[in-house]
Amino acid sequence: MKDIDPLKFGLADFGWNDNPDVLAPPEDFQAWAAVPDIKLGMSLYEQPLQASPTPRTSIQNNFDGQIRDIINLTSYNYLGLSTHPEVLAAAKEATDKYGLGASGAAMLSGTFDLHEQFAAALAKFKHKDAAMLFSSGLGGNIGAIQGLLRKGDVLVIDAKCHRSIIDGAKLAGATLASFAHNDAESLDAVLSKHAGKRRLIVVEGVYSMDGDLCDLPPIVEVAKTHNVPIYCDEAHSTLLFGETGSGVAEHFGLEDAIGISFGTLSKSFGGVGGFVCANQSIIDYIKYYASPFQFSCALPPPIVAGMMKSLEIGTTDTSMREKLWENVKYFRENLDTLNLDTGLSQSQIIPIIVGSDGRQLYSMAVECQRRGLFLQPVDFPAVEAHTRRFRISVSSQLTKADIDEACTIIEDVIAKPLGTI
Repeated sequence: MKDIDPLKFGLADFGWNDNPDVLAPPEDFQAWAAVPDIKLGMSLYEQPLQASPTPRTSIQNNFDGQIRDIINLTSYNYLGLSTHPEVLAAAKEATDKYGLGASGAAMLSGTFDLHEQFAAALAKFKHKDAAMLFSSGLGGNIGAIQGLLRKGDVLVIDAKCHRSIIDGAKLAGATLASFAHNDAESLDAVLSKHAGKRRLIVVEGVYSMDGDLCDLPPIVEVAKTHNVPIYCDEAHSTLLFGETGSGVAEHFGLEDAIGISFGTLSKSFGGVGGFVCANQSIIDYIKYYASPFQFSCALPPPIVAGMMKSLEIGTTDTSMREKLWENVKYFRENLDTLNLDTGLSQSQIIPIIVGSDGRQLYSMAVECQRRGLFLQPVDFPAVEAHTRRFRISVSSQLTKADIDEACTIIEDVIAKPLGTI
C-alpha cells in the first residue's frame, strides 16, 4: 500500500479471500484497513446511538469516542412511528400477553393469531389476496425470489435494485439480467433477449440511493407486451405514496399491474421485518420454498402488534405524511440555494453527490458529526465511484429549526469546500 493510493480501492476489491487461514481476512485487506484514511472511514460505521432514532438524539462517535447530541438525518424512521405512543403501547400490551419472542419458526410453532391478523391487514392494504411475513426485509426479498424462481428462469431487474434481489436470484439459481435504470426500451430489449423463458421483472418504488421513483407506466406497458409479471419492492415508499399510502404503484394507479408487492417494516412502519403480498396460491407455495421464512424464527408478537398499530395510524392519520412532504420541500429548497447536486430525487431520500474523492467524503462526514450532524457517507461499491455521496433521510419529526441548523452545517462543511457557493 506504500506505492499506491489506498483510496483508489474499495471493499469490492477484497471480496475474494485467498488467505490459507479460513478464519483470517485477506492479507491485503488487513493492510488496506490499517491505512489511517481507511481506518477513519471505517470508524464511521456501526456508531452506537444512545437513544431512540428521532431527529434529535445522541451518538458515540467511533473516531474519537465522544458522545455527541446530533441532528439525525440517517435513520429510516420517516413518519416517527418508531416512537409513537400508541405503537409503543400496543407493543407493551402484546409483551405482557405473548412474551418477548415467537420461540419458533412460522411453519412449526411461531405463528400467532397476531401474525395472521397482520398478514390479512397488509394484504387488504395492498389490494392483494394474501400476504406472508418475514423476520427481516432482506430475508423477505431473498426468500420471495427464492420461492418464485428456479434454475433456467430469468430475473430481469432494474440496474439500481437492492442487493437482496440479486442474492435472491443467486439462491434460486436463476439467471440475472439487468436493464438500464428506469429505461423501458432497455427492458424491452432484455425481455426480448430472454424470450421463451420464465421471466420476472423487479423494480423499486423508490430507489434507495437516489431517491427517484420507478417510472412505472412505460415499464408496465412493456411488461404487458411480453406478458411478464412485475415484482415491485416498495420498501421506501409504503405508507408514503399513493392516496392511502399503499406505495408508488398506487401513486400511478397501477396496483393491479403489480403481481408481487414487497415491503419492509423497518422504515415508515418504524419496526423490523418484511412482507410479501400476492395471490393466495403463490403465497401458499412460496412459504414451502423460502428458506428465510421456513428456517427463521417468526417475528416477535410485540413487534407485530406495534406494526399493526403503525399500519392503522399510517393509513388513517395523514398529518404525519403531510408534514413529511412539507419537510422534504423545505429541505430541498434550502439545498437548492447551495447549488448541491441532489441527483433526480423525488422523495424523502435526498442524496448530496460529492464526486469521486473518497478522502474528501470521509473528512466531510467526520466534520459534520463533530458539529452535531449525523450524515453518513455512501461509498463505492454501494454507488458508482464517481458518485460518492451523503444520503439524507427526511423525517416528519424534523422541525424547520432542525433543517435550518442542518443546512448551515452542510453549507460550511460540504457546499463551501465543493465550491458550489
